[in-house]
Amino acid sequence: MNQTEYIESAVASFRALLEEQLLRVAAMEEAASLKKGEKECIKIGIVDGDGIGPIIVSAAEQVLQVLLKEELAAGKVSLEKIEGLTIENRLACGQTLPADTLEAIKGCDVFLKGPTTTPKGGTVESANVALRRALDLYANVRPVAIPEKGIDWTFFRENTEGEYVLGSRGVEIPGKLAMDFKVTTKPGTERIARAAFEFAKNNGKKNVAIVTKANIMKKTDGNFSAICHEIAKDYPDIAVEDWYIDIMTANLVNEKIANHFEVFLLPNLYGDILTDEAAQLQGGVGTAGSANTGDRYAMFEAVHGSAPRMIEEGLGEYASPESILRATVMMLSHVGLQEKADRLAAALDILRARGDVVVDGTRGGATCKAYTDALIGAL
Repeated sequence: MNQTEYIESAVASFRALLEEQLLRVAAMEEAASLKKGEKECIKIGIVDGDGIGPIIVSAAEQVLQVLLKEELAAGKVSLEKIEGLTIENRLACGQTLPADTLEAIKGCDVFLKGPTTTPKGGTVESANVALRRALDLYANVRPVAIPEKGIDWTFFRENTEGEYVLGSRGVEIPGKLAMDFKVTTKPGTERIARAAFEFAKNNGKKNVAIVTKANIMKKTDGNFSAICHEIAKDYPDIAVEDWYIDIMTANLVNEKIANHFEVFLLPNLYGDILTDEAAQLQGGVGTAGSANTGDRYAMFEAVHGSAPRMIEEGLGEYASPESILRATVMMLSHVGLQEKADRLAAALDILRARGDVVVDGTRGGATCKAYTDALIGAL
């Protein structure tokens, strides 16, 4: 194609994207939130993932078997093993989310998921991004606590929009330029803002920091900030601050100001970056859990990836399960099993404070099994 043809093709593609996104906006505007009610049996899906995923997920499953022994025996909770979300299966069937695997996930109330591998090329995209989109998991929630520094942060990252919503569906004129797209919608921003402010209100938090680059990204980030401030009017007792993403990355490591913050409200990409930084300050990405929630479904996972290098080097058994176990705490709380969540959180804190079973990903550290056995002992 010549340059004019590339431009015409790009314009047609962009028109299709706009029409598609407007349909998504309409669907969000019409959707009514499903209220959580009492269920006879809570179905928890267990998804191994790739790389170190099966190793750390197995540890979490063992802990759940012990922690929920009575509930499992009484049929109040069931653990449902879900197969098929491996990179091998996804590549073999050419699907980011194999249809049977997605249906099995939809049959559960919540699911615990190991990290998945995303190929660098080809048509199979990130399973996480696809799951968030397919299940409308719009709120990524990540808590980070460093008690000795007075830090207790909770991050609310918008999970279905921003730079990630269109994936690799940008336009390109080979040898000339390439463009990807960022999307901010009113209903999408309203619901993540509402989730953050409701959390702040219900947990006695007095400060919400909105983090954008609205001085540069005036349409997308500018609207994100403005919409969040509109929602904030319903919460007059909560202080609201605007911060730019670049200075906020510095604020997290500034001990003079870091403990001032409580709740963060961010678009997708900035939330992805900032939560990894925060987890590292807590002790590493292996120490933090992550929740991805919507009005119907919820996914809980480790913050880190599938660590293929550890598998290649024969270090899989030395992978730390703490992150997936911290996510398990969040999952138990989400389904109303707060006493179980508190017990697991306390046991994890005991192990961290004792410091006698440290899994650092090397042969010099403890194994995942040793950590799991010690945790079950602490329970």
